[in-house]
Amino acid sequence: MSRRMERREIYYSGRVQGVGFRYTTLQIAAGFNVTGYVENLADGRVHLVAEGPSEELDQFTRAVSARLAYHIRTTEESRGPATGRFSGFTIRG
Repeated sequence: MSRRMERREIYYSGRVQGVGFRYTTLQIAAGFNVTGYVENLADGRVHLVAEGPSEELDQFTRAVSARLAYHIRTTEESRGPATGRFSGFTIRG
């Protein structure tokens, strides 16, 4: 199994603010080997930045989408190499 480290940035839109989205994402992240943050944006979207092994990120982002599917209308995702600048997973903003 590959241990390639990756970075994912996902923008969620829908009814994603004021519903516990960030806190739920933080709880989900605790069960995976990922680092990064989740934050509310002024335009009403939620921005998720996560780094970790590709397989962990796959499972983590699927878990977030499954748990919060009712609130999510659309997602925009980009992938790139991990920066290694995060030591844990936090809530911002």
